[in-house]
Amino acid sequence: MTATTMTSPDRRPGPGRATPELGTTRREARSRGERTAYVRLELRRTVRDLVTMFFVVGLPAFMYVLFGASAGYSQENAGNGNVALYVMISMAAYGAVTATVGIGGTAAVERMQGWGRQLGLTPLRDGTYVATKAVVALVVAALPILVVYVLGVLTGAEGTATAWLGSAAILVVGAVMFALYGLVFGLAFRSESAVTAAGGSLVVLGFLGNIFFPLSGILLDIARFTPLYGYVSLARYPLTEGHVVDSQGGLVHEALWMSVTNVAVWTGIFAVLATWLVRRSRGRQ
Repeated sequence: MTATTMTSPDRRPGPGRATPELGTTRREARSRGERTAYVRLELRRTVRDLVTMFFVVGLPAFMYVLFGASAGYSQENAGNGNVALYVMISMAAYGAVTATVGIGGTAAVERMQGWGRQLGLTPLRDGTYVATKAVVALVVAALPILVVYVLGVLTGAEGTATAWLGSAAILVVGAVMFALYGLVFGLAFRSESAVTAAGGSLVVLGFLGNIFFPLSGILLDIARFTPLYGYVSLARYPLTEGHVVDSQGGLVHEALWMSVTNVAVWTGIFAVLATWLVRRSRGRQ
């Protein structure tokens, strides 16, 4: 009786069979393609909204030309640059936060009104949706910054390379805080009017943020505790090194840690509120 040798079948993939590694690579490529397509869709939809683009890009650019480039004092020294650069940073900040508040608020309303359930029928995950909105917010925030900075170059804004590049980087990254701000409004009130209210509140915060005109006295003391004040002060720091002109023409110095703490605390507050509101909305569904 002879022993029969059992040979295992050939496990190598045939011509029409994909390896697990190849399948994973294809899924990852498809996922990247879906994310890219969704980012493109969101950007196209946002840019085509002419009313939004006016308030996000056109209005800050106009205010810079009015209060910065065409002002008689625009070429006076201001820290590591001139007054035109100081005003330019302020107006770019206002445009950036207007953009991110709108993106954050709209994202929340979309989730509450059923768009989230529609996305749930697609392969797009929640994390991808959030990441996409974050990318869109950063890109849209960069638009007014880019436009206003180009206007600054063309109209005599001057400063050191650190003042230009440092302020631009802080404006883009710091604007994420206001995406959370818009998200909180959208989740709390769950309507399109919430987005409008969030945008309108930026006018008040802009005055308290020392954007439109210098503050002094008790108003300046109160303003230091508002979110837009910390954001704008931090963006101006590469130019001013912490020096602030009050409404009386006096010079006040603020340490860097004050602006950093302001931004960190308010970002934490908005993040906690947004997380709590998301959990509350899930409990109601």
